[in-house]
Amino acid sequence: MNDGGVTLPWQVIRQDDSGNRYRVGRYATRDEAQRIADSFEDRRHKQLYWVERIGQRTG
Repeated sequence: MNDGGVTLPWQVIRQDDSGNRYRVGRYATRDEAQRIADSFEDRRHKQLYWVERIGQRTG
């Protein structure tokens, strides 16, 4: 998937206390996605955040 011709292969995923997973956003680079995930964690959100490449599945 892309946004206006720009490839966005990295996504930030959030998992809530019930185990539900949601995509927070898509990003052009892993570093950009990681900064977003870190910013949520820095604000002490209680959910779990991580970065993954589109098409990559986590267990």
